[in-house]
Amino acid sequence: MPLTLDTYRLLGRSGLRVSPLALGTATFGTEWGWGAERDEARKLFDRYTELGGNFFDTASTYTDGSSERLLGEFTRTRRDEMVLATKYSTLRQPGDPNSGGTHRKSMLASVEASMRRLNTDYIDLLYVNVWDFRTPVEEILRGLDDLVRQGKVLYVAISSAPAWQVSRMQAIADLRGWSPLVALEIEYSLIERTGERDLIPMAREMGLGVVSFSPLGGGVLTGKYSREDRNAAGPVAGETAGDRKSLNVALGWVTDRNLAIADVVKEVASELDRTPAEVALAWALNAPGVTAPIIGARTLAQLEGNLGALRVDLAPSQLARLDEVSAIDLGNPHDLLAGDHIRTVTTGDMKIEARG
Repeated sequence: MPLTLDTYRLLGRSGLRVSPLALGTATFGTEWGWGAERDEARKLFDRYTELGGNFFDTASTYTDGSSERLLGEFTRTRRDEMVLATKYSTLRQPGDPNSGGTHRKSMLASVEASMRRLNTDYIDLLYVNVWDFRTPVEEILRGLDDLVRQGKVLYVAISSAPAWQVSRMQAIADLRGWSPLVALEIEYSLIERTGERDLIPMAREMGLGVVSFSPLGGGVLTGKYSREDRNAAGPVAGETAGDRKSLNVALGWVTDRNLAIADVVKEVASELDRTPAEVALAWALNAPGVTAPIIGARTLAQLEGNLGALRVDLAPSQLARLDEVSAIDLGNPHDLLAGDHIRTVTTGDMKIEARG
């Protein structure tokens, strides 16, 4: 059944309603060398919201702050209708050790700066962006809870962190009555499914909605890369490597395995008279545990192409082919626990169903 942007989904254990595709705004601004100028970014915002979209993803350092500034300008007259998600912990001032990291000083300064750029007095969803392995989890959780109690943040979330740390944080928050994490942002696509080992099952068990970035695998799943591109990488510097395509090659996304997955995506797209991007996004939209993939676009045409995924209906046989070509080894202990030996020694020939 076709989806629409105004077919809202609840985010994790919260009552917050968000669109099934979030609009990523790392393309708002040209500071990284491949974004959209203001007028084009405005067209993207207007089209997304015209169709009922309400979920925006940004961060304190995206396009050197232009992402938040433009988003704040565009949402000025409709602020309460929009769900603005931003992140903190990446370095905001080179040379200042406290302008990055997950600690309380970085958190508060980043949130205050984000609110100024976003032209708002509250943030709907605040992510801990990158785990830094230095700050005690109690400091992070209490800082987040203080921001919620102050009304500066409504919901808290986390991104790019080990599953065991996230589950530990959620347990501590629950036991101490602090604001729980309601979302987990991870990279997840047909070419990056390792989140299925622990992150996604953990999120489902602990009440976090999964918001996935790079659902097109850096563009590899759009079919625009060839095997000749594998050796075209240049150096990676910050967020750029000359252009977006060079960056994706340099980051190691253009491999034989990933290109083989892209080939099956193209086959399915041809059968449905759809684009490969629509098929790859449709798979991500229907993945168990995923609340909202994040789409990014530099032009209105790219945005329309991404939104076409809402109208794609993948047949069970097509889903099976996509799952098979992109399958990963779950590793230890998951493969062991799913094996015949463990089934035999734990349940024998008995049939046991989980109900409810």
